[in-house]
Amino acid sequence: MSNTSETRSTTVHSVDRAISILQVLARRGAVGVTPISEELGVHKSTVFRLLATLEARGLVEQNSSRGHYQLGYGVIQLAAGATRKHDLSVTSRPICMALADEVGETVNIVINDGEEAITIDQVIGSAEITSVNWVGQRSPLHTTASGQVFLAMMRPEERQHILDRGLERYTEETVVDSERLETQLAEVRRLGYAYSVDEHEIGLAGVAAPIRSLGGGVIAAVVVSGPSFRITSENASELAEHVLAAAAAISERNGFPKAE
Repeated sequence: MSNTSETRSTTVHSVDRAISILQVLARRGAVGVTPISEELGVHKSTVFRLLATLEARGLVEQNSSRGHYQLGYGVIQLAAGATRKHDLSVTSRPICMALADEVGETVNIVINDGEEAITIDQVIGSAEITSVNWVGQRSPLHTTASGQVFLAMMRPEERQHILDRGLERYTEETVVDSERLETQLAEVRRLGYAYSVDEHEIGLAGVAAPIRSLGGGVIAAVVVSGPSFRITSENASELAEHVLAAAAAISERNGFPKAE
C-alpha cells in the first residue's frame, strides 16, 4: 500500500512539473533545458526527461536550433477541445463560490475599464441578509479596494494621468489627496492586497487582490465585500489570506505560474 501511495505521489509531482514546463514555454517561447531548469529549480536531467515525454506526445517540439524547445501543435489540439469561450467570470466562478462559502461574505470579480472599476460577476455570501446586485455597476478607481489594486499595479505614468484629473469625494473617508493616496497604494503593493472602508459608500468595506494573466499583468481583481461592522481593520488581514489564495487560484487558471 505504501509503495502504491509513493508511486502515485511521484506521478502527480511529475505531472505538476510537466505542466510548469509548458507554462514556461508558453511565456518565454523557444528556450533550452538550462533556463527551464533554473526557473523551476529542477535538475536538468529531470527537465530533459519530461521534455522528451512531452515531445513524444506532440505537446513540445524542438525548433530549428537544436536543444531549444517550444510548444508543439498538440497544444493547439488541446485548446480546440475547450469549446466554450474562455471567460473570466466562468473560469473564476467555482473559486468565488468556494471563497464565499469560506468567509460568508459576497465575492465579486471586477475589471478595470478605463478610469473606473466594473463588476462582471458576483457570488452572494451566506451572511448577507439582503443581496445587492453589483454586476454592471461602476465605481471610480480611488474609492474601492478593487480600484486601488488596479491603481497600485498599473504603470506610474498611467496612474499619474488618472490622479492629475482630480479625485472626487464620495464620503468623508474618500482619499482625495494624491500624495496620501500614493502612500496608500504603496502599502497595497507591499501587502499584495487592498483594504477599503467607507470610501465609496458609508457602511461598506472590502478586501481585494489582483488576478494575473499568463504574462503577469493584472487583468482583474477578486473582492470580498460586506458591511464595515463585519469587515474591519482587525480581521482584514485574516480575510486577505483567503482572498489572496483565491486570486492566486484564478490567476493559475489563466496561465500564471503557480507559486512554489
